[in-house]
Amino acid sequence: MTHGSHANEGDQLRNHSPRGHSHTVHLASVRHLRPALAAAVLSLSVLTAACTTLGPDFQKPEAPVAERWQDIDAPELKTETVDHGEWWSVFGDPILSELINTAYLQNLSLRITAIRILEARAQLGIAVGNLYPQQQQASGGVIYQTTSENQANTGFGDLSFTNFDVGLDVGWELDFWGKFRRGIESADANFFSSIADYDDVLVSLTADVANTYVLIRTFEERLRLARANVAIQQRSMEIADVRFRNGATTELDVQQAKTLLFNTQASIPRLEAGLRQSRNALGILLGLPPGDLQGLLGGQGAIPSAPESVAVGIPADLLRRRPDVRRAELQAAAQSALIGVAKADLYPSFSLFGSIGVAASSGTDSTKTGQSGLDELFNSDSLFFVGGPSFNWPLFNYGRIKNNVRVQDARLQQLLVNYQNAVLRAAQEAEDSMTAFLRAREEVVFRVQSETAAQRSVDLALTQYREGATDYTTVLNTQQTLVAQQDQLTGVRGNIAQSLVALYKALGGGWQIRQGKQILPEQTKEQMRQRTNWGGLLAPDLEMKTSPGGELPTSPDW
Repeated sequence: MTHGSHANEGDQLRNHSPRGHSHTVHLASVRHLRPALAAAVLSLSVLTAACTTLGPDFQKPEAPVAERWQDIDAPELKTETVDHGEWWSVFGDPILSELINTAYLQNLSLRITAIRILEARAQLGIAVGNLYPQQQQASGGVIYQTTSENQANTGFGDLSFTNFDVGLDVGWELDFWGKFRRGIESADANFFSSIADYDDVLVSLTADVANTYVLIRTFEERLRLARANVAIQQRSMEIADVRFRNGATTELDVQQAKTLLFNTQASIPRLEAGLRQSRNALGILLGLPPGDLQGLLGGQGAIPSAPESVAVGIPADLLRRRPDVRRAELQAAAQSALIGVAKADLYPSFSLFGSIGVAASSGTDSTKTGQSGLDELFNSDSLFFVGGPSFNWPLFNYGRIKNNVRVQDARLQQLLVNYQNAVLRAAQEAEDSMTAFLRAREEVVFRVQSETAAQRSVDLALTQYREGATDYTTVLNTQQTLVAQQDQLTGVRGNIAQSLVALYKALGGGWQIRQGKQILPEQTKEQMRQRTNWGGLLAPDLEMKTSPGGELPTSPDW
């Protein structure tokens, strides 16, 4: 039976107590398990079987989701729901696909989040272990003692004797109010939250690799255009110089031509620096030291081209596909269970304690000739047992427990609002990337026309200047315009690809590539095995689901 709130009941129970401190009741030590003790243990077992689970059962919070995208009427966007697991394949660039696969296998930040999954799984194992006896201790010892003859009340027994004992002590707090089961719920949700965090890092990683690759190709294209314009401007300066030497023009034309040429040449080192820095950034994403990536990048390549249309599905798909939205929901679920853990402290805790073992003594005047204490240790008469039920109830806690419940509830409410905010942010990112993609495609049409016109203007201006029909200012202006238009066109082409990458990231694509694969390389797992016994947690067939389902784990990891 589950109750949503028991705080008032706890207050009533606490107010009816005549004492203001914790109560603990223990059964007297017995030599053998007497019928009364057996009845008490049986009664507690029956009570435990009918125990309650305190705290609220988590309900997935409502989130504001639009019915349609704002730009869904654009012909480039389709409402089809498709698998975006390998969205980068739409660019048709095998080098990009190879880079993303390398990053998935070697990126160190992703590897850290994978190890955190193992940490969370081990934490879940700790929570499961709390269902079982929490304290077990085997003990034994040998004590030799000699008593003074002048000591009072020594009696007529042996003055020197040896005690032998071996025993096992056990303490088990019963999960009467569901505290430990709620703890398992919380740890289970945290475990799946760590998987969602891994998926979120993987989504960001694939997008970062693609963006950096697009940036590299954009820098390469800008460098190619800058060098081509240097060659054009070099010829223009030579024409101006020839005309100046022949007296057809003044030195002003030559100096203007040099100014434009040197300014274009000055842009090349800046572009080369940007290209090198982008390659270094890509190397880190691939888990490689900064260096020459020509072996992976090949020669100069083209900026990846976006497809004519993109399947974006519907806004509600974000709740299922985005790992950060799943993580926000699981964090709230983990916190919800902690309310039940806190509420359990309002009620008495019931425990079973026990100690069983054998003990015997041997003395110098023992009448049992031929029998030493060590020999007697394993006789049936040496068996002893102490045990029984107990309860503990912190009655006077001065509001600490009640306020701790409030603290946990406030944290839950924060996470519920955070989930709603995560859904809104996901929708915003998707809408922003869609409009950026669509507007960049519109812009590139005009940029192409502008660049074509600028190229034609340069050709006409040079022809007219050779023939003396215009001055060099016209040539200068047209060449400056051409350089600017070509650079802007290249930038917009890169923006189209990067906007599409951002769109796929906003749609939550990319994490699916880890399904059916190991999350850690074998070398890393072997290092961990050498230090610690990880049991089956490092098995190659470790399955990672996207959300909890089925029964909670209740078997300890022996």
